[in-house]
Amino acid sequence: MEPIGQAGKAPWDASRRPSASWQHLISIPHAALLAERERWILWLSVFFALGISLYFAAGQEPALWTGPGLSLVALGLLWRWRSAAGPRLMALVFTMVCVGFATAQLRSAWVEAPRLERSWGPGQLTGEVLELETRPSGRRLLLRPLAMAGLAAENLPARVRVTAAATDDGLSPGDTVTLRARLRPPSAPTMPGSFDFARQAYFQQLGGIGFTLGPVHRVEVDPALEHRHAASLKQHWSLFWADARHRIAARIQSRLPGQSGAVAAALVTGQRSALAEETRENMRAAGLAHLLAISGLHMGLVTGLLFFAVRAGLALMPGLALRRPIKKWAAVAAGLGGLLYLCLVGFTIPAQRAFIMVSIVLLAVLLDRRAISLRLVAWAALAVLLAAPESLVSASFQMSFAAVVALVSVYEGWERSPASLEMRRRLAGRLALYVLGIALTSLVAILATSAFAAFHFQRLAAFGLLANLVAVPLTAFVIMPAAVIGVMLMPFGLEALGFVPMGWGIDALLFIAAWVAGLPGALIAVPPMPLWGLVCVTLGGLWLCLWRGSWRYWGLPLAIAGALSPALFQPPDLLVSGDGRLAALRDAGHRLWVADRRGNRFVIDSWQRGSYARDVVRWPRSGQAAEGALRCDPLGCLYRKEGMLLAISWDPRGVAADCAVADVVVSLEPLRRQACSGPQVVVDRFDLWREGAQALWLDGGGLRRTTVLDTQGLRPWSALKDRQRPED
Repeated sequence: MEPIGQAGKAPWDASRRPSASWQHLISIPHAALLAERERWILWLSVFFALGISLYFAAGQEPALWTGPGLSLVALGLLWRWRSAAGPRLMALVFTMVCVGFATAQLRSAWVEAPRLERSWGPGQLTGEVLELETRPSGRRLLLRPLAMAGLAAENLPARVRVTAAATDDGLSPGDTVTLRARLRPPSAPTMPGSFDFARQAYFQQLGGIGFTLGPVHRVEVDPALEHRHAASLKQHWSLFWADARHRIAARIQSRLPGQSGAVAAALVTGQRSALAEETRENMRAAGLAHLLAISGLHMGLVTGLLFFAVRAGLALMPGLALRRPIKKWAAVAAGLGGLLYLCLVGFTIPAQRAFIMVSIVLLAVLLDRRAISLRLVAWAALAVLLAAPESLVSASFQMSFAAVVALVSVYEGWERSPASLEMRRRLAGRLALYVLGIALTSLVAILATSAFAAFHFQRLAAFGLLANLVAVPLTAFVIMPAAVIGVMLMPFGLEALGFVPMGWGIDALLFIAAWVAGLPGALIAVPPMPLWGLVCVTLGGLWLCLWRGSWRYWGLPLAIAGALSPALFQPPDLLVSGDGRLAALRDAGHRLWVADRRGNRFVIDSWQRGSYARDVVRWPRSGQAAEGALRCDPLGCLYRKEGMLLAISWDPRGVAADCAVADVVVSLEPLRRQACSGPQVVVDRFDLWREGAQALWLDGGGLRRTTVLDTQGLRPWSALKDRQRPED
């Protein structure tokens, strides 16, 4: 730099020069960033996911040109600044965010399909069976409707799902059935911010759910209907694998009755509908639920067993083994086996991620390159999000990739450590290393996924590490190898040689799950994590895992702050369902008071978790409760907290008196607003219909109200978007 006041140069104001301390502060991250240039590529999928998250966070559907238009602008900037390192990097980041936004937006437009706008039936329905799952209480059918009473062909939902108590014997995917059913649109969130089943159903093109009234009969399809609703090649492919899935699951359960067969069918075919609720609860409480989801463990074991079996078989032929690359042939065979397994289990998100990662590992074998790395994980995430951007907001994607990113990051450092190298030199060290590896894997996976479990389920398994130390080796060395043997012997009718030992291993697994789940405090209820807390944990965790230098630890404070965010949770005082049929109050004693515990059990359970309530109790029909804070009569209830009075009315005759004294009036029936102008907030049946389920907080003279409309937004999957008044 030339000295100030040099000839031909205007003097530079020294006050504008950055201080030395400020320059030093900036130089630290700048130097660290340049030192980790090879890790920049790992963040491309992160910024792509950021664009997807911005799409789903929007309060209303953006114009269709928004995502593609911004992507073109970003690409233009990237080209314009291609020669300038700093601007080029910023343009690349902006491009990935815009392309992620556009991908989610175009995917949303692509999957849009007709769906029920209101309840339908009872009525006659004729449809093609797409999937068939056996449940403890009957069967669940996924149907492609061909005809529905009272609905024109263009208004038929793309898919509907029904639960049937009785069906024809021998029913399988691809059959045409007729039945009498009652259907309703996919459910909106039970409370603001809770799981949005309507959004999930939208991307699955599921337009209605319900149950049958009477038996399901197989019929010959009407040629006119068959011609009008001809299945595409993709649908024929899906039907083929759905039928294979159903037949293999039935064959397994005929060899292994009871819950052993149900678990075996879940591990081989991905169908978990036959699992009893007790089995599911035990597996969740023991921290073993991940074993029931087809993930990297299962895909890795299947392809690994095929790889070593094919390679060992080829090695028995010395002439071939010495002249041909049998290792690469085994990799190709294992990849094809993994692809067949992916088709069989139905392309679930964890299975997709696992297959992509296994495929890259096998490709590395073919190219004689190093396989496992964070770059592999990044490309797998990008591939899954390109195919199904909606998976980003699912618990399955978040927990799956959180565990894998954390594990690969930890093992990248562990492999290079002197202790690891020393332990590999001795047999005892290798055995100790395996046991330590299982414990470390379980511990890292639990820590990496705990925040997501708190956010989505408000439950944590206290003894998951203990259970996994036994269950993971049991699954790896007994259950999955036996499953592969059973499937391979199935065409010869000898599947019992594999499935019977598999059943022994599953019985031991279920015993472990039941024992651990029975320990005191096995399943810990935690307060819901706010969205900002999950964002902090995610960003802090990514910063910690994706960088390699010491500055990676800068992510720890952010992750810890997010992990502690549930401590700031303030439970709502009142919850009201969107249909106006159910209301609940949470008192200072962590109890949830509901009008009728025999109401919608699913909604009540969701409210209990979402409000972090200890018990669910029924409020009195008449008299006082909740230490005198709650007083009820046949017309409604009054609840007092911190000087504020809340009135809940289910009979219009009591509304006038409530409006005269209460600060908040919630009526489960329609109201005339002119006659109830005194309260600060008035909510009636029309508000619930227009805005969805509601949550209210009474905060010492102030109040806050949040609705499903606020959190879900006016999106294509929301039924509320068509219920707004013109002035809204």
